[in-house]
Amino acid sequence: MPDIPLLSGPDGARIPAIGLGTYDLRGADGVTQTASAIAAGYRLLDTAFNYDNEGAVGRAIAEAAVPRESLVYSTKLPGRYHRHDLARWAIEESLFRSGLDRLDMVLIHWPNPRIGLYAEAWRALVEAREAGLVTMIGVSNFLPEHLDRIIGDTGVTPVLNQILVNPYVPHDEWRAADAERGILTEGYSPLGNGTDLVQNGSVTRIAAAHEVSPARLLLAWAVTIGVIPLPKSATASRQAENLDVFDIELTGDELEELASLARAGGADPLTHEEL
Repeated sequence: MPDIPLLSGPDGARIPAIGLGTYDLRGADGVTQTASAIAAGYRLLDTAFNYDNEGAVGRAIAEAAVPRESLVYSTKLPGRYHRHDLARWAIEESLFRSGLDRLDMVLIHWPNPRIGLYAEAWRALVEAREAGLVTMIGVSNFLPEHLDRIIGDTGVTPVLNQILVNPYVPHDEWRAADAERGILTEGYSPLGNGTDLVQNGSVTRIAAAHEVSPARLLLAWAVTIGVIPLPKSATASRQAENLDVFDIELTGDELEELASLARAGGADPLTHEEL
């Protein structure tokens, strides 16, 4: 698994170039499915307090036949725990649920600006990192104005911002804003979950030209534009296939054609709430 250096955060720290989305991988089956992904080569595992599977993912990590330090366990703080004292409690609870001795990364799941406590939540994450509960801290679905607020309040820059990214919704401006602030962009729904992206004519034609599946083509696109994609799969064969993308070289014309697919989409961080 190739990895890439963080633009901010611990000196010399790096993060895997592709991660596993674990939404809906729960219980004993979730442990088995996450374990198969680790065996396939995944080293970044993305979960959340609200996914109700922190224990399953943590158990798979604990039982993995790879060194613990080679794996990145990433979880997310929900909106109902943005208040400072509640955020600290929820971070500790995520640690206990996982069964691990530390959380590698914690993200704020959504800014929930109507509630207006995301800056408090960020200060709690900073303190949790200083206390050694968390190694890296970041955010998810944050707009530039939200990033500037928390950076201005604390002087601490998130290591990454996890947002919706695929050719239908590339969020070019958001990704540029992340890069300008020294923040990596992580992309969820890279295969266009809930859309017809994998059947799109441009996607299937370009994939056929490279003799790869549409899914592999879309993940190669994400890697090419500098995004860390988080594909979700419970099937061992598909998990392995989704990692086999680093030798797919897209031409400038192909990138332009995929860029032409952009359309409006995704939840609005100014109004969406994740409680």
